[in-house]
Amino acid sequence: MKTFGVLITVAALFGGCASEKMLLNKSDRIIFLGDSITELGGQENGFVTLVEDSLAAKFGADAPAVINAGISGNKVTDLQARLDRDVISKNPTIVVIYIGINDVWHFALPSHSGTPAAKFESGLRDIITRIHAVGSKVILCTPSVIGESKNGTNPQDEMLNQYADISRKVAKDMGVQLCDLHKDFIDYLSTNNAEDKHESVLTVDGVHLTVDGNRFVAGLMLKAFGY
Repeated sequence: MKTFGVLITVAALFGGCASEKMLLNKSDRIIFLGDSITELGGQENGFVTLVEDSLAAKFGADAPAVINAGISGNKVTDLQARLDRDVISKNPTIVVIYIGINDVWHFALPSHSGTPAAKFESGLRDIITRIHAVGSKVILCTPSVIGESKNGTNPQDEMLNQYADISRKVAKDMGVQLCDLHKDFIDYLSTNNAEDKHESVLTVDGVHLTVDGNRFVAGLMLKAFGY
């Protein structure tokens, strides 16, 4: 089990998502909703597991429930399709939405199956509206990175920056808490990727997280919860 203090130090050193001093209690049910990054976050040393372990270390038997609802390959439209089954039906009090990588990344596939910007925005708005309708809070994350090289030099940076801006706009318009992972990743890599590597700093392949990447994200998530 990772200690609460270690992850707080990570967040303090590396930046952090905006905190609203959210107070968690044993009645809270936190759902992490996303794609393969979130799904893998449920593995040992994954960011979802680290958050769960850290909250257990702080609150003991009164720790909030943590549920992983990440599925590999998902885009915003997939989250819309399974929201009732995988989120609403589980009566969450807080939903962390971490989506957008595949919505951009899949434009580079032969199928060119990314999500158009307007559809990405409307999808986020629909998901948040439906979560708010059942009285749950939302933390919306910007998509992190597709390649760790200097910002602007990875093939899909321009589009990814656009989609991160969409997430920021939606969060502001709908009054939800923003966790700006895209900015945090870029800020960290600008000072910790001196060799300008495409991967292996926070990600194993430019997208999916290394051990350090998982610890980095876990620290940011804990900060978003106010710790």
